[in-house]
Amino acid sequence: MNGVQDAKTKCQNSNMLLLISLNFFSASVVQYRARFSYLHMKYLFFSWLAVFVGSWIVYVEYSSYTELCRGHECKNSICDKYRKGVIDGSACSSLCEKDTLYLGKCFTAKPNSQVYSGSWGDLEGVIKCQMEEAPHYDLGSEMEPRKEAVAFNKPTKGTSVEKFREMIFNHLKAKVGDQANLADLATKVLSIADANKDGHISLPEARSTWALLQLNEFLLALVLQDREHTPKLLGFCGDLYVMEKVPYSPLYGISLPWIIEVWIPAGLRRSMDQWFTPSWPHKAKISIGLLELVEDVFHGTFGSFLMCDVSATSFGYNDRHDFKVMDAQYIVPEVIFQEVIRQQRCDVDEDCLYGADCLTSCDLTKHRCTPEVTRPNLAKACDALKDYILRGAPADVSEELEKQLYACVALKGAAEQMEIEHSLILNNIKTLLWKKISHTKDS
Repeated sequence: MNGVQDAKTKCQNSNMLLLISLNFFSASVVQYRARFSYLHMKYLFFSWLAVFVGSWIVYVEYSSYTELCRGHECKNSICDKYRKGVIDGSACSSLCEKDTLYLGKCFTAKPNSQVYSGSWGDLEGVIKCQMEEAPHYDLGSEMEPRKEAVAFNKPTKGTSVEKFREMIFNHLKAKVGDQANLADLATKVLSIADANKDGHISLPEARSTWALLQLNEFLLALVLQDREHTPKLLGFCGDLYVMEKVPYSPLYGISLPWIIEVWIPAGLRRSMDQWFTPSWPHKAKISIGLLELVEDVFHGTFGSFLMCDVSATSFGYNDRHDFKVMDAQYIVPEVIFQEVIRQQRCDVDEDCLYGADCLTSCDLTKHRCTPEVTRPNLAKACDALKDYILRGAPADVSEELEKQLYACVALKGAAEQMEIEHSLILNNIKTLLWKKISHTKDS
């Protein structure tokens, strides 16, 4: 009997252990399933979030692209006017008939001014086209350029070449002031207007040229066409024109997605902009080019110009490290700037700002802006250059170069009021740089 009782007890114990094991296993399975379900839901949530954010970014980028990049609309508009005989130019046939002038990558920053890379046969260029409304300065107008649709209705039918020359002369006089050699500049314009070089200027050619004359960049290219700082004009059709390509731009800086940009401290961002720049001797040559541009536009052959956006994005350089202007929209004739700005109503000095860099003061007795800029072109150029040229500068010039650059940045008032100091600092910086690279192949 005792043996049977012991056997029953052992069996009961075994059943109990099995039941406990099964309960433990079941609890483990339930816990594992709960944990797996949590991880699965977490994975699904973050996957959905990534897809949503990615789709939103793609949508925003695509919307921005389609809103900004309307080059083909611009081309269709220009070619329609060309086929109707309204406009003509050296690029019209290639753009509209032969299809040898192609619009490539879009670099447009503002919808009304289309900018594309382009190829024209064996030539690489930059194609610029005004969409519907083009910036147009007018005396006595508001601070921002007044917008007018380009109708290509000037000059009118029956206008003689001499009358057209007079129109050009008066327009240039209003733009750059009464300069002694304006007649020479008018002759340059007429030579460009004869696009097919047949010795005659047709009405469609004249209308294209007149539309181009309204643009600051075209005017500056004319004024500085004998200098190396502005890209060469390769051709035009209406107010669409093709400029020589500048291989390296902007002058410095790296482009980052905005979602990364917002998390980077300003100090680190400025340092990052200098990571991918040429060797110091090459930077010295490029910097000298910018300083020479300042000289050229200050009391130049055809009057003075103000540089109202002296940022790295406005400039670039070529394979020989020659400095080039990328965007001359905000390099404006001083005469026009002063006429426009003095009509601007203001309550504080900040109301008297044009572009990023042309600031005047507010006359609170009249609530009108004064015509003289607070900083000369040279101070703005040195501000743009100081981090660029001081990084990696040789030890034997670094201290003196820094001293001259900061003296340059501190320049105030119109350049006419401090012309001697202005010229002295500019020449000191150029001399420092030239001495260091003049004996090398980089010069």
